[in-house]
Amino acid sequence: MGARRKLIVVSNRGPVTFDRDADGGRVVRRGGGGLVTALRSMVAMHDVTWIASAMTDEDQRVAEEADGGAIDETARDGSSYRLKLVVHEPTAYDWFYNVVANPTLWFLQHYLWNLAQAPNVDRGLHHAWEEGYVTVNAGFAEAVVAELEAEPGSPVFFHDYHLYLAPRFVRSRLTEAALSHFVHIPWPEPDYWRVLPEAIRRALHDGLLANDVVGFHTDHWRRNFLHSCADILGAECDFLDGTAEYDDRRIHATSRPISVDPGEFDQLAVSDAVRKREEELVAARPERLVLRVDRTDPSKNVVRGFRAFERFLTDHPEYHGRVAMLALLDPSRQDIPEYAEYLGAIQRTARVVNDRFQREGWTPIDLRIADDFPGSVAAYKQYDVLLVNAIFDGLNLVAKEAPLVNERDGVLVLSENAGAHEELSEWAVSVNPFDIAGQADAIHAALEMPAEERAARSRALQAHVREHDLAEWVEGQLADLDATAAPARP
Repeated sequence: MGARRKLIVVSNRGPVTFDRDADGGRVVRRGGGGLVTALRSMVAMHDVTWIASAMTDEDQRVAEEADGGAIDETARDGSSYRLKLVVHEPTAYDWFYNVVANPTLWFLQHYLWNLAQAPNVDRGLHHAWEEGYVTVNAGFAEAVVAELEAEPGSPVFFHDYHLYLAPRFVRSRLTEAALSHFVHIPWPEPDYWRVLPEAIRRALHDGLLANDVVGFHTDHWRRNFLHSCADILGAECDFLDGTAEYDDRRIHATSRPISVDPGEFDQLAVSDAVRKREEELVAARPERLVLRVDRTDPSKNVVRGFRAFERFLTDHPEYHGRVAMLALLDPSRQDIPEYAEYLGAIQRTARVVNDRFQREGWTPIDLRIADDFPGSVAAYKQYDVLLVNAIFDGLNLVAKEAPLVNERDGVLVLSENAGAHEELSEWAVSVNPFDIAGQADAIHAALEMPAEERAARSRALQAHVREHDLAEWVEGQLADLDATAAPARP
């Protein structure tokens, strides 16, 4: 690992949130979301100031006590960092998050719309854009500018689809700032962006091109980004060099798949909480276990996964009573109608499959909807087949986390549209996420795979994730920024 650096990390969610316990005392809770989990390790490697939204009432009190400044916090591993919480007007944040960021941008970037019916771009979306997304991004930019004025030259790392406009606001104030933006979700082809009004789609691309570096998990998403910059903004793009010439500047588009911290998962796998959950799982597990661990997000394709398992059971009655699917699903964004409706579809489909096949002592789909990370890690250790069949995914960290700690030479069945497929396909069974019959066949192939081949694939997957870990990804982001023509770094 390189020398410690002063970094500014900017994301919608922060590494912690604050709340009150039953006695009225302030408590600190670990921030939610896979992105926060991944970025948290940056704190151990560098001197980080983390800028994030004040998500709770207690977050807002903390921000007010700091009078707009940062507070000192300590991570679970003892690493210290500075946390700056940005307070947004509640209505503006609601428009920003629940109208524009989710579901508009999320649905667009995951190809989730049925374009014959949705979206309907009305005045409500235009208003939420101007009074929500633009306003919240401007608030983030103000916080970044204040930090850069106090610590000139610190590299700024923006993250994800919530903050596409903030880099332009910062660049307009501090022209020599060193800015990088990592997009953790897919980047669709140019035509799909034309669903959005011209002013909005141009502003989104213009905001990203205010950075020095724009990063993606895969070459595929990076190429799509350059194509859309050329198509929508007229940027001059070099697809071999991965650069875009725009606004008298050269922007570098890179691809670096994020990873996990193997040491963290090694510790989790032997922790008391995980061991307890594993004992419970082993006591009740069937002969063979098919696992999926996801959020209840339409992009994760849970319903088709259940239907594929139903097709497998129909085609292979010899597995009745011997195999079950354990679905550990974290409820996601239930205040957004599309997500609430999809959760209902998940529950209905599981019921249909179970009503058709279950018998005394055997329930084909064990559906558990809860935020239970120790339970997920315990299941990671015990699966025989891991199903990751996302419609589209920027990467999908489950495809790396689970094989890392699995103890049964489990086989990864992986969607060809998950970003992780570009990196891990050599050792996975690939599936088309829309092909239910193909997924059923893949589950069968994984269960029938010879033990020697299962072991070889499992060992290779684990070795790859351990070699290409989160520390490598973090240092790669710094190297990409250092390689640009921006001013000298601190």
